[in-house]
Amino acid sequence: MAIHRLDHTGYVVEDLAAAVAFFVELGMELEGEATVEGDWADKLIGLDDVRADIAFLKTPDGHGRVELSTFEKPTATGAAPWAPVNTPGIPRITFVIDDVDDLVKRLREHGGELVGEIARYQDYCRYAYVRGPAGVIVGLVEELS
Repeated sequence: MAIHRLDHTGYVVEDLAAAVAFFVELGMELEGEATVEGDWADKLIGLDDVRADIAFLKTPDGHGRVELSTFEKPTATGAAPWAPVNTPGIPRITFVIDDVDDLVKRLREHGGELVGEIARYQDYCRYAYVRGPAGVIVGLVEELS
């Protein structure tokens, strides 16, 4: 077997504290924060003189994790991916949640923007996409049965 489990998904953000607050509001728990730098970080990322602050958050069931990072150096040369949902490679993560209307409202207070509308898929779920920190699209699925 090549894969044992999905460890985490990661996103580079501009404002680490605001991004952590967004994902905490979503219902995740801050697991820890650290600064990474040095030769191993340079080798891993493929850049020189890396210094980044990171935060790990976990889902309430303890199985899903998100890494948020912001780079002190080197300076980024590109911009966040604010492309439409159908753009190849656009970052998207989806969570099953309790109440899509309530959560969309709460995430708006943390800069979240509804991408389209809250849509109902048959009798299975209500589903919404919210654009969060650095353009990351967060899917919210409220199961109906």
